[in-house]
Amino acid sequence: MRGVLGIHPGWGLTFVRLAMALIFILAGWQKLGAGMDAVAGNFARMGIPVPGVSGPFIAILELVGGAFLFLGLFGRWLGLLFAIEFAVATFYVKMPSGWGPARLDLMLMVGGLALFLAGPGRAALDDMWFERRR
Repeated sequence: MRGVLGIHPGWGLTFVRLAMALIFILAGWQKLGAGMDAVAGNFARMGIPVPGVSGPFIAILELVGGAFLFLGLFGRWLGLLFAIEFAVATFYVKMPSGWGPARLDLMLMVGGLALFLAGPGRAALDDMWFERRR
């Protein structure tokens, strides 16, 4: 299948994957820099269950998962994990305040779903090693 100007559509997913990876790496780094106690406290204030476990898990997922996503490793499964994370962030944490605060979270949720359903795109280690080319 060819996209606009003969460019393979998988390159569009590549740019989505790279942008998401950078967002997650920076967010995870910020969380780790603040300290796990601060992250757990923030999660508790948001009403996230088991904040002492879920906060550090999300911080590590965002940093390490973001780095893997940047390389294109485990793209589909990381996409699913990030889609679940941002479904919670969108509908449980942000949506009660309206659409405004939930916009970026909604975009990251849908980006995660796109990666899960369509794969990591081109220039991904997954694409070279695991995905079947048609």
